[in-house]
Amino acid sequence: MTSSDLTITESSGNVFADLGFNDAEATILAMRAQLMCDIAKQIDKHQWTQSEVAKRFGVSQASVSDLLRGKFDKFSLDTLIQLATRAGHSVRIKVAKNAETI
Repeated sequence: MTSSDLTITESSGNVFADLGFNDAEATILAMRAQLMCDIAKQIDKHQWTQSEVAKRFGVSQASVSDLLRGKFDKFSLDTLIQLATRAGHSVRIKVAKNAETI
């Protein structure tokens, strides 16, 4: 395969939309992924152990492991918002009109 055989498609800005998920599901998946990333960064920043995180967040150590391994299918958006809050984040959801809708 040569570089002339490659087709490059510009991202929409949401990898889940690019993968074919409908707009609503892609938005939720992106939010979940972002929250998980932010929580993991907070855990890393404070150098908390999985055991410390489990106690602080009120979840099992297995759940912490799933969180840190990026298994976002195991966490609802509600749960991730709760965990982010327990990690010290303030979570805000901004609703904006999509320019393409009527």
